[in-house]
Amino acid sequence: MFDRLRHIDWVLLVATFPIVFAGLISMYAFVGVNSYFERQLLWFPVAVLLCILISFIDTRILRKSNTILAIFLFFCSALLFLFLVGSVFKGARGWFDVGLFAIQPADPMKLVLILTLAKYFSRRHVEIAHVKHILVSGFYALIPCVLVLLQPDFGSAIILFAVWLGMTMVSGISKKHLFIVFGIGAVVFFLLWTFALHPYQKQRIKTFLNPLTDIRGTGYNAYQSTVAVGSGELLGKGIGYGTQSRLKFLPEYQTDFIFASFAEEWGFAGVTLLLLCYGVVIWRILLIAMTGATNFETLFAMGLAIFFMAQFIIHIGMNMGLLPVTGQTLPFMSYGGSHLVTEYAGLGILMGMRRFARVSHPESMKNEFLGI
Repeated sequence: MFDRLRHIDWVLLVATFPIVFAGLISMYAFVGVNSYFERQLLWFPVAVLLCILISFIDTRILRKSNTILAIFLFFCSALLFLFLVGSVFKGARGWFDVGLFAIQPADPMKLVLILTLAKYFSRRHVEIAHVKHILVSGFYALIPCVLVLLQPDFGSAIILFAVWLGMTMVSGISKKHLFIVFGIGAVVFFLLWTFALHPYQKQRIKTFLNPLTDIRGTGYNAYQSTVAVGSGELLGKGIGYGTQSRLKFLPEYQTDFIFASFAEEWGFAGVTLLLLCYGVVIWRILLIAMTGATNFETLFAMGLAIFFMAQFIIHIGMNMGLLPVTGQTLPFMSYGGSHLVTEYAGLGILMGMRRFARVSHPESMKNEFLGI
């Protein structure tokens, strides 16, 4: 039995458990007024079991262009179909309501984009420096980004963009060409700001970028979040004694602001342990990336690490008032079956690729995939 599970990276898998439990504990204090804890408690074993089952799939089938393209088109169609039959929740039409639970296609779309870009870049490694690959890969990312923005779900669109940008950076694409593309974008934005945008539109952008300038309006949530994080001090207020969450000053404590809720109750000491667990997760993913059987496996692992790091950085930055509030969940910790299943499915694919791992020197891998 255990011989058949040798491809599982147990250090990586087990490192996610304390993160999930931290989220469950943060939700448990409010079990009397909602069912987030019970639902997440059910989704957790389902997601882990799915991770293990996926790891037994021969992931070499994903190297085929037709397979990746079919998966990409299927999930793009699902995002498009949302506008016809999708359910609206908090102003966004982003869920399929199937009765017992709701499915959010934007979450697995992030994983599909990683697979798509990994396949695209891996097949064009020799000619990767050509500027056309920035444009073509950007087009692959643009399609789901636009469909997600129209829901509207700005948080998921930001993660899709971050995945594309991160994977572009590590694929070996010419940094000069990439900077030229962003330079053109910056010039366009400057011209719009100077000649096209009205004063009230500029004010909206300023408030979005720095919500704490309007704490009684759009910056209220960000302000309450920073108060919660700061009030945790060294050891926190204790489980169930987070006043910002319990008294409902902190909105969406189970999803968008779960880090603030956790920091208030566990303090700096608890946050340090949480960061350590995330560090182990990223470390193990990068180790697997170094032994990928082909460029495809390595790029997928790098993309998965970028995916988790982007979510982590944006969520914590948002909770600490350092980044705009975009409605971004925290990996493995925030409430939500769709994103939890997606994250463990990503690990399952990674474990499946680990079955065909090769031994390679880290320095050679750095030279091969960073274009050195």
